[in-house]
This record gives sequence, C-alpha cells and structure tokens, in this order.
Amino acid sequence: MLAQPSLTLARRLNAPIARVFEAWTDPAKIIRWFGPGHTIDGSIAADMDVAVGGRFRIRFKTDDGGSHEVGGEYLEIVPPQRLVFSWAWHSTPERVSRVTVALRAEGDVTLLTLTHDRFFDEAARDGHARGWTGTLDRLERFFA
Repeated sequence: MLAQPSLTLARRLNAPIARVFEAWTDPAKIIRWFGPGHTIDGSIAADMDVAVGGRFRIRFKTDDGGSHEVGGEYLEIVPPQRLVFSWAWHSTPERVSRVTVALRAEGDVTLLTLTHDRFFDEAARDGHARGWTGTLDRLERFFA
C-alpha cells in the first residue's frame, strides 16, 4: 500500500503556550481566527466538545461565495501541549484525515507544529497546505 500524503507546518506564535492551546479549544476564541486567508470575518461558527471522543464542527464562509463545514472527533488531548483530532469536510465525509497540533513553550513564545496526515491524495494535501498556511497566518495575527 502506498503511504498516504501528509504535511507539516511550523510557526512561532507571540503568546504563551496556555493561550495558544486555549485558542484551539475555546469556541469563543477559535471563531476569531480560524479559516483560510479568504475567510469572511464574522462568518465562523464552532460547536466543540473538547474531550477525548468529543466531536467538533466548524463552519465558515469565504469571499469567493463558498460555505464550508469541517468536523471530526478529538482523539488525544494533553493540555497545553498536544491536540489530535480527526478531520473530514462535510462535502466529503468519507475522506477522514488526522490533524496533530503540538505546542512547545519557548519563554513567552510558543512553537506550534501542525501535522496533517492520512490524506486521500496529493491534491487534497496540497489544498490543505494552502488552507492551513492561511489559517496559521490568521492565528499569528490573532496574537499580534
């Protein structure tokens, strides 16, 4: 069997680790930054049961007229260092991949490493690489 494509992105965020972890796990915070670069501010909604086995659903609109919904299940939660969850778009629920958000404190700065693996194909990986890059740009601005 061929290995499934994956991607890894890293960022240094100007915030302490606990605040970065909270940005990923508090629905009131995630709606302020989540989504690719062309997400319409104010269009993000999040339903989150942040517990192992709990589910999440995030919806947002983009400036090209698109409406998007993604969801999954929390697989591992180690506050404030690690969050692992399954990931599937509402439009392709059979394509389940996995996201790992690893955080490491470096003083008042946090090193975030996002690994998204188990992609259906390279095109899915490449699209998510663009989406996550824009999303992490928005997260950086959230802490600016």
